Amino acid sequence: MLHPVLIERMLQAALQTGGDFADIFVEDKVSNNLTMLGGTVENALSGRNYGVGIRILKGSFSVYAFTNDFREENLLKVATSAAQAITGTPGNHTIDLRKTTLDNEHVIHLMPNDVTKKQKIEWMRRAHEAGKNYDPIISQTEISYNDYTQNVLIANSDGLFVEDSRTRTRLGIRCIASDGPEKQAGYFAPGAHAGAEFIQDMDIEWYAREAARSAKTMLHAGYAPSGKLPVIIDNAFGGVIFHEACGHGLESTSVAKKASVFADKVGEYVASPLVTAIDDGTIANEFGSSRIDDEGARTRRNVLIENGVLKGYLIDKLGARMMNTESTGSGRKESYKFAPASRMNNTYIAAGDSTPEEIIANTEYALYAKYMGGGSVDPATSEFNFAVNEAYIVRNGKIEEPVKGATLIGTGIETLKNIDMVGNNLSYGQGMCGSVSGSIPVNVGQPMIRVSQMTVGGRKGE
Repeated sequence: MLHPVLIERMLQAALQTGGDFADIFVEDKVSNNLTMLGGTVENALSGRNYGVGIRILKGSFSVYAFTNDFREENLLKVATSAAQAITGTPGNHTIDLRKTTLDNEHVIHLMPNDVTKKQKIEWMRRAHEAGKNYDPIISQTEISYNDYTQNVLIANSDGLFVEDSRTRTRLGIRCIASDGPEKQAGYFAPGAHAGAEFIQDMDIEWYAREAARSAKTMLHAGYAPSGKLPVIIDNAFGGVIFHEACGHGLESTSVAKKASVFADKVGEYVASPLVTAIDDGTIANEFGSSRIDDEGARTRRNVLIENGVLKGYLIDKLGARMMNTESTGSGRKESYKFAPASRMNNTYIAAGDSTPEEIIANTEYALYAKYMGGGSVDPATSEFNFAVNEAYIVRNGKIEEPVKGATLIGTGIETLKNIDMVGNNLSYGQGMCGSVSGSIPVNVGQPMIRVSQMTVGGRKGE
């Protein structure tokens, strides 16, 4: 992608004004995006993202510049210009790049570009037909297909030189049920750090029918109650609350600045003793996995909370400097246009001992959140507000009538402490996470959990 001799010259130029560290990120990314509305292909776009970013550090001060002009004179000019933001004692830096070879933990069996666009459209059409034909009340379907292969080269002034290739594939299915002006939607978007074999082997029709079933169920549901009550949150994408309300507060981006409720709490109880929470970037072929992060560090399995006790944070290189510690392999970014920041990979609450049936049977009255939606969070306080896409009332140990319009309101740290049952059915859901370094693919996950008390926003009495 770039010759090592040129990279060495760029790093030397970047450090000429007194910087103590510099790194280079080279990206060549090919992507395909298709959308289908009501069985008709609306868009079929392919693109290439090709560029290089250079970062310079001096202590905890950081400068970042990028370009998509790969001419040698321009790359050296960008490095030299970025260095002008650093003031210090110039020095001669010897760069000795040593190439790192990576094992192939994420095997790709069918590269997306080896599959015809016609075949990808056929997969989408299967989703449309399964969803639309589920019930006449399904008025519309929205199907999306996305894949990309991102080749990166990362080098730094400490001698790191490593290349990696990441291929991800995802299928989005939304079914809309309508009854006059009233509409409800069901949505699934499974994805993986895998090739087109992920879609080829998927039970596409199941996801489409389940999206349609969810939409139809919520269309005919009554409104959710409001007030403080127990809440059961199901597995997989239910983990989005932990990801948003707690995970971001465990990133050094906020912790290093003391802008997190979890700052300076290592060794303290921040959750129920039933809760162990992990971020693991090494799980084979999962959506948020990579062999290395976007700073070239090996991804890891990082235990964040163990039996309720805060064990550590997610830390990138700059955060490590600010916190006087080491990187946890958590420096990630959307593309060469962004400086890296501490981010999550595959973040989940670990499985417990209870079965889902036991959790339901041991609950007298609660809201059961089967499928979670989106929401808003303040990372500094962990206050959140999340919509529930599909919910039911649990009464006398049984799942009863469906209810719609429920929102879950609270703080991450309070919710963690109020978890009183943890299921054994850990599963993951996929999403795109936005933060200071752009939008990146992540997994969220958990088993079914029960929270002894949460504030539920609803429309009781209507």
